[in-house]
Amino acid sequence: MPDADRGPDAADGSDVFDVVVVGAGPAGGSAARAAAAAGARVCVLERAAVPRYKTCGGGLVGLSADHVGLDLTGLVRATASSLTLTLDGRYEVSRGRRHGQPWLSMVMRAELDAALLAAAQTAGATVRTGVQVMGLTEAAEDGEDGGWVTVRLRQGADVRARVVIGADGTSGRCGTHVGVRCDQVDVGLEGEFVVDAAMADRWTGRMLIDWGPVPGSYGWVFPKGRVLTVGVIGDREQGAALRGYYRSLVDRYGLTDLPREHDSGHLTRVRAAGSPLRRGRVLVSGDAAGLLDPWTREGISFALRSGRLAGEAAAAAVAAPRASGPHGVAALAAYPARVERILGPEMDAGREVLAAFARRPAVMHALLSSPGTFGLFTRLIEGRTTVARQLRRPGVRAVVAALAG
Repeated sequence: MPDADRGPDAADGSDVFDVVVVGAGPAGGSAARAAAAAGARVCVLERAAVPRYKTCGGGLVGLSADHVGLDLTGLVRATASSLTLTLDGRYEVSRGRRHGQPWLSMVMRAELDAALLAAAQTAGATVRTGVQVMGLTEAAEDGEDGGWVTVRLRQGADVRARVVIGADGTSGRCGTHVGVRCDQVDVGLEGEFVVDAAMADRWTGRMLIDWGPVPGSYGWVFPKGRVLTVGVIGDREQGAALRGYYRSLVDRYGLTDLPREHDSGHLTRVRAAGSPLRRGRVLVSGDAAGLLDPWTREGISFALRSGRLAGEAAAAAVAAPRASGPHGVAALAAYPARVERILGPEMDAGREVLAAFARRPAVMHALLSSPGTFGLFTRLIEGRTTVARQLRRPGVRAVVAALAG
């Protein structure tokens, strides 16, 4: 952009950009790359040094692989073409695929985030790490300058932008500014265990999903070479029971006394229906917006897609002619509807399945373990179908409704 479009006054010590992205996770990296590729002058602000550890199973479902926009060859630690399903350790069913693509690819979130951020930098984005955002202030839409957002920092000069994209997670400043509301809060507990060669071989190509004893909970074991990522997730109100479930899962597979690279917990928050995704010139995406699957709590694919949509909207707003509103506000106004249209049905479907799963976990296990339904479940993992698409089938909807009722 020409210097004439950089802002009303840069002599006050503030830095000025077209778009500021707060947060450097999958949503932030995707947003920054999309906006920079469209010609916007972009700055990413990230509190931590990158790469940095994030609590995440690191299993890339098909939708994530489809939308990541990266060559994953150097990032994939392992793949899984065999899946074991259990119900709190019982009724084990394992099925595998002899040929073809694996069902799931395993990555380390720190490495994925760093690769996405590098791609944004290649597209032209500026990245600043070690920066803590304290709040946002929007200027009025007046005069030829239009509106601006000032990003207030704990240290250093404030940063100004035509548009701010909040990708700073569930407890970030941007979601608070926009007024994001969430009606489902879960806690995830996870460890990364260093295993010997023999145990690594036993888990090669195989992943496990365990439907847990806490209503709506489940656990997982994902192999990543000499590291096994093991975790559980469920309703935050059942925190004590979930901690017990996590300990039992770790003990069940002989991991209790093994060294751990990480052992951590995190909260996931699911957006309430009708919760805002925009306030003025501030958009939110990914976890900052509460965008994830309510049943599986899978968020990477939602972050990648909503981040890209936010980046495209921000770039369009900066480049839009006056006819579409002061500096393209109309482009920003279209963002929530695009998110609702693309991601809303998936979240609605996830809520329905979660209700059925929480009420009838044993029946769900039996259904998903049967040969026909198991194939459907793996197609969901691969991204060849979605829960929303399946719920449009009258028979599937009737079964889910009966289980939830």
